[in-house]
Amino acid sequence: MAISYLESIVVGALQGVSELFPVSSLGHSILLPAWVGGQWADDLSMSAKNSPYLALLVAMHVATAIALVVFFRRDWIRIFGGLWQVARTREIRSPEARLGVLLIIATIPVGVAGLLLEKAVRNYLGTPIPTSAFLMLNGFVLLSAELLRKRETQRDLALVSPTARTVDLSAEDTLVLPATDPAYASDIRLARLSVRSVLIIGSAQIAALFPGISRSGSTIVAGVFKGMRHEDAARFAFMLATPVILAAGVLKTPELFTPENHAILGPALAGSVVAGLLSYVSVKFLTGYFETKTLTPFAIYCLIAGTASLAYFTLAG
Repeated sequence: MAISYLESIVVGALQGVSELFPVSSLGHSILLPAWVGGQWADDLSMSAKNSPYLALLVAMHVATAIALVVFFRRDWIRIFGGLWQVARTREIRSPEARLGVLLIIATIPVGVAGLLLEKAVRNYLGTPIPTSAFLMLNGFVLLSAELLRKRETQRDLALVSPTARTVDLSAEDTLVLPATDPAYASDIRLARLSVRSVLIIGSAQIAALFPGISRSGSTIVAGVFKGMRHEDAARFAFMLATPVILAAGVLKTPELFTPENHAILGPALAGSVVAGLLSYVSVKFLTGYFETKTLTPFAIYCLIAGTASLAYFTLAG
């Protein structure tokens, strides 16, 4: 089974955008070939025996992780410096050190679940109909999170004294960091999360094992439910995705270098370059977008795309 340069580049572009947008890159990587049909459906089949498609997608995910490392390089330098301090002193003495420890803790649940469930989920659910249903569910979850957050915000405003019109802000919201950039201020707020909260948020990534459920969307929704700002929840989601994707790459990318997959090494490299470049553009856009915007447009898209795909593939089947 061969994968062409065109197929790989198109899938790489799709991966670069949909991995970080809360719309499920895995779901789109299954649905696009099925919509196109013909040779694309054969070459880019997730469930076909001995298919190199999953290894190709993992290579593209690694390119996305590299783009995330580059974009958050200043944060990662601070975090690794903090973790080195923890290793030397056995104490957590800085926000950067605490954030690094929290990221490690949050990664554990999805790492264990991935090792146990990934193969079974891919074999039984990596087809268009269940993927369409999960994409609809993803949209419903995103929309529900926004509606609940809006309702809670309105309730909180209603509790404010009509004469004072002031709110008792939490320590997180009253944090003043003069002469610092917003990214660093966000890292400080993230470092204040409890271990219980990061375990809940990290566990939300397990849902992304099901094709059609977004990794970033699940993590952002979990953060929003825990009372985080949209921009902080998105930032934590992107940073949390980096070690998970890199770990998956370490396990799966070697499959590309088996003798039977030598023919797709060139297309895999081309697609990965495209995925990495578009991932960088996507994370740059989204970190700004979530400062003022919500998940609602992505929810509506997933509901429409999932419903249309489910109807089409059910009737076609």
